[in-house]
Amino acid sequence: MRHACLAILLSLWAAAAPAQEIEAHRYYPGTGERVLRVLSTTDLEVFEPYLLGFQAARPEISIDYSVASSAELHRAIRDGAVYDLALSSAMDLQFQLANDGLARRYRSDATAALPDWARWRDLIFAFTAEPAVVVLSTERLEGLPLPRTRQDLISLLRDHPDRFRGAIGTYDVRDSGLGYLYATQEDRATDAYWRLTEVMGRLDPQLYCCSGQMIDDVSAGRLALAYNVLGSYATDRLARESGGRLQILRMQDFGNVMLRTAIIPATAEEVEAAGALIDMLTRLGLRDEPGDWPLPPLGQPDAGTTTGFGPIRLGPALMVYLDPLNRRAFLTEWENAMEQRQP
Repeated sequence: MRHACLAILLSLWAAAAPAQEIEAHRYYPGTGERVLRVLSTTDLEVFEPYLLGFQAARPEISIDYSVASSAELHRAIRDGAVYDLALSSAMDLQFQLANDGLARRYRSDATAALPDWARWRDLIFAFTAEPAVVVLSTERLEGLPLPRTRQDLISLLRDHPDRFRGAIGTYDVRDSGLGYLYATQEDRATDAYWRLTEVMGRLDPQLYCCSGQMIDDVSAGRLALAYNVLGSYATDRLARESGGRLQILRMQDFGNVMLRTAIIPATAEEVEAAGALIDMLTRLGLRDEPGDWPLPPLGQPDAGTTTGFGPIRLGPALMVYLDPLNRRAFLTEWENAMEQRQP
């Protein structure tokens, strides 16, 4: 009877809970009854080696892994969805959840070993440092000079509009948490951001939610370039591509370096298992060499050592553009620049 009542309660909770837009899901059965529920923005094919590595050490724990957009992950945790671990590329949204009391504190020898800039108040933990890059179609840009700075890219787009009309991909920052983070950080760092956005806006840019989709369309020749995609995804795709269709560029004037972060939501039930996975991820984040793991470590070359290429910092400054008035003003300016009517 008790189990029947519990089943009814769970059914009622599921019916009342807001629907979540899950992009992918996989269940990894363990040998015991414990289940670690993970909500993540990281694609399955990228993160699976980490899940299998964790299960090799903790075979008794099953893993229920769901992939969602960064905005959807933020909404789910804010609405009280029950997950034991939330992993996101949108540092600002993760920081807001932690700052608003929606994350549990966790501390271990592994998290204490993180540098100060990679953790905040034992609530949020970074485990990768990933640059934003430009991915080019070598075929679509054949014979053109490769841009090295944003000013170079502005000149290239202005000088060859027929090559790029309808063939530029970037984030729809209204829906993409990572895209919004990259855009706002770039706005703070360089005046060239708005000039570039306006030039792109005249060329009918294609707007996306995710890096993977942009890279797919560059590889297929539908896009000439994708702007500000995740360098880790681009590098992984380049390693699997044949024929040299893709090329990766990091802008030399300024580079966004995102920290992928983990929090244990306040609703977590398997706190010990979530902490154990955080420990594994942070230890891998501190490794000296990338090795065979798909995501780069925290200490990747030139992170924090070259002016303009340090990682985005965890801290209250991330909240500035999440203020409703600031966000509305930024999105209005972005829409005016990016969605220009064509003559």
